[in-house]
Amino acid sequence: MTAVKRVLFLCTGNSCRSQMAEALLRHIAGASFEACSAGSHPAGFIHATATKALESLGIAFTGQESKSWDAFADTKIDAVITLCDAAAGQECPNWVGAPVRAHWPLPDPAMLPGTEAERLDLAMRVANRLMLKIHRMIELDWSTAPDELAVELNRLGEI
Repeated sequence: MTAVKRVLFLCTGNSCRSQMAEALLRHIAGASFEACSAGSHPAGFIHATATKALESLGIAFTGQESKSWDAFADTKIDAVITLCDAAAGQECPNWVGAPVRAHWPLPDPAMLPGTEAERLDLAMRVANRLMLKIHRMIELDWSTAPDELAVELNRLGEI
């Protein structure tokens, strides 16, 4: 039996992109992965745009909340994936398990100036890109050397 892999998605505010990634991984991968998300400076709420985008895809947020990356200080993590340049540029805590790190830069729908419809459109595009990346991520060989896995996970950031 293969061990469950824990993936932590990071953004600064943990209100939109990382929340969507957590919900999408949970939905797509089922029990083979454990999805988590956090922020370096959590907003304390989940942005309505993220909720609306995923609900339109038939995916509900269940039990998710905006939280600090400190909540995972004593948790073994297999991979940390940053979704914003600000979080990627910060010095992250040293999580248990020396996780593989990757960066998947995506625009933040919550910060888009404009109408709610424009933010929702961007959130839908971000969610679709996350779905593609996550589908490919769960197909990777997680038993490869950490350096090789990091290369593959970072390549997913380019799609």
